[in-house]
Amino acid sequence: MDPDIENSCHELLLRLAGRLPDRLLWRFRDWLGEGAMGTLARTLPKTLLKHRIDLDQSEYRLLVAGLIPHGADWHEVSSTLGVDALIENRYTFTTGAPDWVNTVDSVSVVVHATLRGRPDVGEVRESWRHEPGAGEDEAKRVLLVTAVAGLPRLTGELQRVLRVLGDEAPSVEVLPTQVELPAYHEAALANSRFVCVGAVDAGHHRLVPA
Repeated sequence: MDPDIENSCHELLLRLAGRLPDRLLWRFRDWLGEGAMGTLARTLPKTLLKHRIDLDQSEYRLLVAGLIPHGADWHEVSSTLGVDALIENRYTFTTGAPDWVNTVDSVSVVVHATLRGRPDVGEVRESWRHEPGAGEDEAKRVLLVTAVAGLPRLTGELQRVLRVLGDEAPSVEVLPTQVELPAYHEAALANSRFVCVGAVDAGHHRLVPA
C-alpha cells in the first residue's frame, strides 16, 4: 500500500476518536491494518454521513487523499465537509482504573509483555475515559502508543489482543511522532499513566514530558 495513503487514513481515524462510535471505529482501523482499502472506501464516507459527523478542511483532505484512490464515491466524500466544523471533546479522562478492574490487571500485563522493548515503538500509556452522565462501570480503557513505523498494523494487532481479553470495541490510539494531536488525545495523555516503553528512544518520543 502507498505509505502516504496509509498514513492519511490512519491520521483521519485518529481524529475521529471520540466522535465515531467505538464499535465502528475499531472495525475501520482493523480494515486499514489488514489493507482492506476498498471496503474502507465504500463504508467510511457513508458512516460519517449517517452519524452526521462533519469533517474540517484538514480532515476532508485526509479523506480525499486516503480513499478516493480506492474508489470512494466523490459525492459522498464531498458531503462530509462541514462549514466551520467545530470539534469538541465531550469526555473526561482519569489515570486511575475503575473499582471493577482487578488489582492484577491482565490487560496491562499483556500489553507490557507485548510492547516492552519492541522495535518501532516508543512510549506506551493508558487512560480511562468517562462520558458525562455515565456510571463508573461504563469507563473505557484508552491505550496510547507512539510508533515510528507500521502504525495501522500495530493498531490492528493491539485491538485483536484487547478483544481476546474481553474488550469488544477496543480504543487503541497509535500516535505518530510528529502530528498535532486532537483535543481528545491531549486530554487522554494529560490524565494517563505509564505502562512501558519500546525500543525507540523514549526521550525523543515521549508522550508526556518527564
